[in-house]
Amino acid sequence: MPQLPDDLDAVAVRTWCSLALEALGRERAEIDAINVYPIADGDTGTNLYLTVESAAAAVEAVFAAHETGATAPATADAVRAMAHGALIGARGNSGTILAQLLRGMAGVLADGGDAAHLRRALTWAADAARRAVAHPVEGTVLTVAAAAAEAAEGEESDLRTVVHAAYDGALAALARTPEQLAVLGRAGVVDAGGRGLVAVLGALVETVTGQAPVRGPRTAHGKAPTPVDGGSVVGLPVGGTPVEGVPAGGFPAGGVPEAGVPVGEGPLDCPEDGVAGPAFEVIYLLEAGDEQVARLRTRLDALGDSLVVVGGDGLWHVHVHVDDAGAAVEAGVEAGRPYRIRITHFATESGHDLRVQTEPAQRAVVVVVPGDGLAGLCTEAGATTVIARPGEPPASGELVDAIRRAHAREVVLLPNDAALRHTAAAAAEQARTEGVRVALVPTRAAVQGIAALAVHEPDRGFDEDVVAMTAAAGATRYAELAVAERQSWTMAGICQAGDILGLIDGDVAVIGVDVPATARTVLDRMLAAGGELVTLVLGEDVPDSLADALEEHVREGHLAVDTVVYRGGHQRAPLLIGVE
Repeated sequence: MPQLPDDLDAVAVRTWCSLALEALGRERAEIDAINVYPIADGDTGTNLYLTVESAAAAVEAVFAAHETGATAPATADAVRAMAHGALIGARGNSGTILAQLLRGMAGVLADGGDAAHLRRALTWAADAARRAVAHPVEGTVLTVAAAAAEAAEGEESDLRTVVHAAYDGALAALARTPEQLAVLGRAGVVDAGGRGLVAVLGALVETVTGQAPVRGPRTAHGKAPTPVDGGSVVGLPVGGTPVEGVPAGGFPAGGVPEAGVPVGEGPLDCPEDGVAGPAFEVIYLLEAGDEQVARLRTRLDALGDSLVVVGGDGLWHVHVHVDDAGAAVEAGVEAGRPYRIRITHFATESGHDLRVQTEPAQRAVVVVVPGDGLAGLCTEAGATTVIARPGEPPASGELVDAIRRAHAREVVLLPNDAALRHTAAAAAEQARTEGVRVALVPTRAAVQGIAALAVHEPDRGFDEDVVAMTAAAGATRYAELAVAERQSWTMAGICQAGDILGLIDGDVAVIGVDVPATARTVLDRMLAAGGELVTLVLGEDVPDSLADALEEHVREGHLAVDTVVYRGGHQRAPLLIGVE
C-alpha cells in the first residue's frame, strides 16, 4: 500500500490530478446530463474533464523533466504546472472557473502543503474565482467552492481532517443549489459545475486518505425520482460522512432534465424564459497587462454575459457568451495578443461547426500532424487534420472536435504519437457515444501516419481498410532527429547539451555533432534491416540541400530503395525519417 502523504508535496499533487481526471472521466456523462446553467448545452462534464486533463499533462511534464534526477520535483513546480496547465486548457464556463480555483490554490500551496496552507489555499481559491466572474450567482460552483473553504477553515487539525471537512462542506452546499438557483430547482438537478468540483475534492480526499468517498445506491435506471427536502431531485451519486442537508447513504444518481422542462430562467447571467441567450461562446488565451485586462472586462461585459476572465502575470484565459463573436475577439486584439481562439455556436448540434449540416460521409480519416506542411499534405489526401504544435499536444476534446468536423459515419483515427495513445482512446470512446464508428490505428510517428493514409481506400469495407492501414503503419520503422537540451544518460551513452540525437523507434540510437552526419548514420542503421522506401520530412529551417544529400546517400549505398521528401513546416524535430 503506498504511503499516505502528510502534506501535499509534488507526488501528492500528481496523484490528485490523476485521480481527479479518473473521477471526472467516470462522471463526465452524468455531469453533462444535468448541465442546465448558464446554458443547457450538456458539456460541463466534458469541459471539466478536458481542463483537468490539461492540468494533469502539465504536471506529468514536470515529472518527466526530472526523470534523470534522484529527487522529485519541488512542490511549487508541481502546483504551478497544475495551475498553468488548467489555465491554457480550460474549456467552457465551469472549466474556466475551475482553472482559477486551481490557480488560487497553487498560489498558497507553492509555499507549503500542510493543513494550515491548505485551509488558506481553499479560501484564496474561492475568493479568486468569485472575483474572476463578472456577475457571481449563488447556487453555482462558486457557492460550492466557498462552502468548502468555510468548512475547512474551522478545522485546526491534520491534513486529512481538513480535506474531509472541505469535501463534506462542498457536498452539503451542492445539495442546496436547487434551492438557490431557480433553473436548477425546476429541472430537478444540482449545479453541474459544483458537482464537478465535488468530484475533484473527492479525488483530493482519496489522495490524502487512500480511500475514495463512499458512493450511495443507484436506482434501477440511474435517475433520481425521489425528491430531497420535499422538492428538488438532485443528481449526485455520492455518499459518505453524513453532513447537514445530505440524506444518509447519499443521493441516488441522475437528475437528467425531462424533455420540455424550461431551463432559461435565473438571476443575472441566465436569460429569462422564452428569451434566447447569446448565440456564441468565445474563448481565447490572452497575453496582456492588468490595465488592459481591466478595460477588456468592461467592454466584454457590455457585449454579453457569462463573462469569466482568469489568470495573471501577463497570461489570461477569457470566456464570454455574446451575439457578436467578432467584436469579442476584436476586444482581445485591442487588449493584447489573443490566441487559441475558440468560437462555439450554441445552436449547432456539433457545438463548433457553422456549416449547414449535410448527410455525413461514409468514412473519413482524422490525423494528428506535427506541422503545417504535413497538414496540407494530409488535407490534400482527404484527411481531417489536427496540428500538434511544439510543446502543445492536442487534448482529447480537440480530437473529438476533429472527428465531428470529419462528419462521417466511420472514422479512422491516426494519433501519430505514442504519447497520445490514451488521449486518442478517450476521444474515440467519446465519439462512439455520439454514434460514430471509430477505429484507432496506434501510429506512433507522422511517417507511420503517412504510410497508413497512402493505402486508405474508402470504398472497401471498414474492417478491411483499418487492417490495411494498420499493417502499413506497422511495417514502417520511424526515426527523428532532436537537439539535446542538457547532459543526460541515453541508450547510446551520455549526451551533452547541443548534441544531435538520432532516435529510432523512440529510443536514442545515435549521438552526433551535426544533422547531416547523424541523419546518414540513422539511415544506414535503419536500412541495414532492409527497406524499399525512405520518407524524409524536413523541418522549417532545414535546407533542401540536406534532402538532396540524403537522397544521394541512399541511392549510392542501398540499391532499389526509393526516397520521397516532404516539407513538414514548423515542427518539433528538424528531420523525421520513415523506412518501409
